[in-house]
Amino acid sequence: MPKISSDTLWELASAEVQSREDGTGGEEDGGVDPVSLNERTVFFIGNKAGVTVSITGNYMLFSSRDEPPKPTLALEYTFGRRARGHNTPKDIAHLWELGGGTSLSDLVQIPITAQNVRSLSVVLVLDLSKPNALWGTMERLLQTTRTQVEKASSKPQRTVESKAGSKQQAQNRPLMVLPKDHPDRELINPFPVPLLIIGSKFDIFQDFDSEKRKVICKTLRFISHYYAASLIFTSSKSESLMSKTKSLFTQLGFGTEKGKSMSSDLSKPLIIPAGMDSLSQIGSPPTTDVDIGTLHAKNPLDLWKKVFEVVFPPEVIPAYGQIPSHSHTQVDIYIQCLAKVFGSLNDPMLT
Repeated sequence: MPKISSDTLWELASAEVQSREDGTGGEEDGGVDPVSLNERTVFFIGNKAGVTVSITGNYMLFSSRDEPPKPTLALEYTFGRRARGHNTPKDIAHLWELGGGTSLSDLVQIPITAQNVRSLSVVLVLDLSKPNALWGTMERLLQTTRTQVEKASSKPQRTVESKAGSKQQAQNRPLMVLPKDHPDRELINPFPVPLLIIGSKFDIFQDFDSEKRKVICKTLRFISHYYAASLIFTSSKSESLMSKTKSLFTQLGFGTEKGKSMSSDLSKPLIIPAGMDSLSQIGSPPTTDVDIGTLHAKNPLDLWKKVFEVVFPPEVIPAYGQIPSHSHTQVDIYIQCLAKVFGSLNDPMLT
């Protein structure tokens, strides 16, 4: 007669986490990393109201479901599947979306784990209609995400057991790097995982003053090139732009062939694949009303930031815990527990 445990689900989960941290496994396969090579994770981050398609909407982009997107309140998960051929396993895209802009950025530790970091891509959605919050949002979210990616990547990698029974080491997908003879090769700082930057609400942005549009476009081109990211401007009101955005999502989620569309015309929606731009094409920061000599920038990225913030003074973005409605006790403890459990257990449907 099998033994019936009186432990709660939470206790069992905690024990599982501890066993994995101790390197004793805990799985029937001897602790083998269960992430298969045909599974990828896409993590959506961005402005509090800048993600014009929520996790439901993102899934809709993968599956063509016609549903109105709902606002993402905290951290949401869903998945998409795609058949590679007849009688072959379906590719799976795990889709996570962080709501709340920067206020809940500590939650990045839940979807970014040692088990999935090798198949992870990040999508940063920036609201073009709110340029004053653009740099602060980008900087805070990318810093937090990079830190978690590097932390997850530093953990020992386990061997993956393939269905055929042979063991192989899963490796990070190679990043889009510049050719060895590219003049910018030593001047950029590629993000540690594939990164896509989306400028949303282009329909509102296109009515901005031309000089302000120029500052935003050139700045986002520089940021994207600096991090070796792809860049696209989109609008939920444009079927053509949403179709191009969907194409980029499927590239990240299922590893489909990369598109070759490119548009760097500042009067049109930008579409610039990673590695296809250059500092010489981007040019210097727009400094019509700015004396660069007075900015005392530490590096090129800092220079672009200072110029951008002269034109668009930054909004004050409160850190988590500085918002009066946030509780420092139970909420923080809950976040830590979720991150610990779901960051180690590989069933994101355990909610």
